Amino acid sequence: MIKTNKGKKAVILGLVALLAIFTAACGKGDNASSKGGSETETITLNMMHPWTSPNVDNEVYKARIAEFEKQHPNIVIKQDGVPSAQYKTKLRTLAAGNNLPDINVVWPGADLDPLVDGNLLEPINDLMENWTSILPESALAGFNVDGKQYAVPTKQTFVDIIYYNKEMFAQIGYDTFPDTYDKFIDAVKKLKEAGITPISLGNKEQWPLQSSYISIIGDRFTGSDFLPAVLEKKAKFTDPEFVKALSVIDELTKLGAFNTDANNMDSVQGQDYFIQGKAAMHISSSTVDARVRINNDEGDKFGIALFPSVEGGKGEPAKSAGVVQYGIAIKSELNEKKRAAAEEFLKFFVSEDLYKELIRNGVVVPAKVDVPEDASKYLKEMLELTGNGTAPVFDSVIPTQVVDVLQNGLQALTVKHGTPEELAKEVQEAFDNMN
Repeated sequence: MIKTNKGKKAVILGLVALLAIFTAACGKGDNASSKGGSETETITLNMMHPWTSPNVDNEVYKARIAEFEKQHPNIVIKQDGVPSAQYKTKLRTLAAGNNLPDINVVWPGADLDPLVDGNLLEPINDLMENWTSILPESALAGFNVDGKQYAVPTKQTFVDIIYYNKEMFAQIGYDTFPDTYDKFIDAVKKLKEAGITPISLGNKEQWPLQSSYISIIGDRFTGSDFLPAVLEKKAKFTDPEFVKALSVIDELTKLGAFNTDANNMDSVQGQDYFIQGKAAMHISSSTVDARVRINNDEGDKFGIALFPSVEGGKGEPAKSAGVVQYGIAIKSELNEKKRAAAEEFLKFFVSEDLYKELIRNGVVVPAKVDVPEDASKYLKEMLELTGNGTAPVFDSVIPTQVVDVLQNGLQALTVKHGTPEELAKEVQEAFDNMN
């Protein structure tokens, strides 16, 4: 009996041991499967972008990201959407701490240079064959430093489009938009007399007066060589022509051209104010055309124009202030797997499909992509209006620290604090202190 029990006990213990070995083996098999090759490993890429407003191109970009994740289930794009007014400041702060996200939206020129100088972005020369057939050199040049390409752009934005209510202008005797500054001021005065707010402005974020106004008003007075000359210290912001440009904001303020709550209203609210028929004009980017006209049942009542010529001005009155923007860049020194995933995303995201979708939605792109015959009549009108030369956009050329001083000062002018001469001096001092 005792021997028999001992035998049964030994058999049971043996079975338990075998079961334990089998379970451990299965466990090792599961771990090996979950840790299998890189093809099944989930890689997360952090991406920071300024696509938070309801502009149509922002929706196209986010849909493109979603499609990438659908087609690449092992790559997750963790998005950090930062409002455009704060985006460049956050980018600069993260760059100072060498803490950029894996993928970043960047601007050319003055905004790109410090990122390159700090070796914070990965050159993408080896990938450029993906875009050379559709992106002209002019579109890529702003993101190329010393022969190295650091980003590829998604769109071309003209920041200075004047949207105007045709019915309101006809009411004051203007069947076409004023073609000189004197006529423009005359229209402003007549609109005021008719009880109509001349210009809808949402300057809470501060960039509109700087980017959409001073970029082109400055160019009309100074010509397109002025901002590059300032960088080379061959011109100054205190030069009479630039002071005259600042004086336009001062004059419009004193005429009561803007809505009284301009500095409490953001740029999108400024658009809405105009679309709702509360003002005769709104000055903003070409991208806004999607909201103002393309997707608006009342779009036909709105026209588009450029800022008129100014007497004695050195600039070309047919030029529009434009910039190739929203360059997609990859952070430097990513590990091999993350870099490969980021490059895969870049090739997918910036593509002919993206450009065509943007065009379908009325967005101007820098790519050599045919405009479909059935494209919006408004897009074709925009392309014609902006196809006569490009003036530089102020904040795409001048360093951000100087831009901040200008923006603060322009906002002060709208509440009748300071003078154009004082602001010009402050901006020049900010530039000198950087150098």
